[in-house]
Amino acid sequence: MKARVIAYYLPQFHPIPENDAVWGKGFTEWTNVAKARPLFRGHHQPRIPADLGFYDLRMPEVREAQAQLAREAGVEGFCYWHYWFGGGKMLLQRPFQEVLKSGQPDFPFCLAWANHDWTTGTWMNGGGSQMIAEQRYLGDEDYILHFNYVLPAFRDHRYITVDGRPLFVIYDPYRIPDVGHFLQLWRSLAEKNGLPGIYFVAQTNNTSTIRRHDDGSVERVMPNLQSSADVFQPFLDLGFDGIISNGKARAEMLYLGKYRKVAERLLRDHLSWLPALKLDYPKVVRHFFAPEDTWENVFPIIMPQWDRSARTGRTDGIYVNATPEHFREHIEQALEVIKQKQPDHRILILRSWNEWAEGNYVEPDLLHGHGFLQAIRDAIQ
Repeated sequence: MKARVIAYYLPQFHPIPENDAVWGKGFTEWTNVAKARPLFRGHHQPRIPADLGFYDLRMPEVREAQAQLAREAGVEGFCYWHYWFGGGKMLLQRPFQEVLKSGQPDFPFCLAWANHDWTTGTWMNGGGSQMIAEQRYLGDEDYILHFNYVLPAFRDHRYITVDGRPLFVIYDPYRIPDVGHFLQLWRSLAEKNGLPGIYFVAQTNNTSTIRRHDDGSVERVMPNLQSSADVFQPFLDLGFDGIISNGKARAEMLYLGKYRKVAERLLRDHLSWLPALKLDYPKVVRHFFAPEDTWENVFPIIMPQWDRSARTGRTDGIYVNATPEHFREHIEQALEVIKQKQPDHRILILRSWNEWAEGNYVEPDLLHGHGFLQAIRDAIQ
């Protein structure tokens, strides 16, 4: 069955002044990737890229080669992480701006607003967290400024659409205090600029420990492993058109047990000397998809591998047995989830194209070569 595979794309493979100031001159995602070391027997670290090498996304030749690899694997397009912090403050925008301005590569794309604080905590193994750029929500004037920045992308012939409307993903929909108003404002601006609207998608865990109230506040709740309706429906009620369903937390809770999962996270946040937690990829991902992932406007995430030790040491679980063969089985399970949907809605979100420091990528490496790309091609074509 043909599916629409849209891949999250990280632009942090080029230096920027904000990272230089905190980490030292020349810091990119490769810095931690290259210095990672094994934490147990059989742990594959460091992860070394193959065809593309330790690339720099300021080079158009690299971006063209990535698009060609994705095209050959049957990936429909890239979903670029887009960092807008309010007041026109952005980070890592150069690669996408050059893609947009140059018209190359001629490969579909869309944007996902990574609306979270930019802190050192993402790349540190303990020791607190320093703010680099704070995510702010400044009201209509800034929302309009933000819209006008992305408008040329929406108008580009390469921009990915759902039901004829440009697809725009919001990473953390819980955090926008007036999110319903924001959606309405942008839809109005889109129509005034000759667009048929915007297809807004909220990313969320399909099993969540967070519940959002109508006033924008959130509370911690016990996760419901039987149903995701109470997670998905409030976002749809706010005005989102669709949901990106991340099953990682659900899968780990069902694999480890709900309470052990919570306990492991709390312990590892404070006891960095604990041995690494190994999670068996094929046994975990069989639990990835919730019953409500079959809803017409829910787009499940597929995940090839996971190992954040290059960033955070032992604080997160490390997936073992994450092979291209097991990834193909994971995709085939996802295809069963979406097979009854309309063709335009048979979307799978690939997490990710190139999150190397999370051990979460399909680009060629020295261990598996093109194996993960071949898995995609074999499963969907």
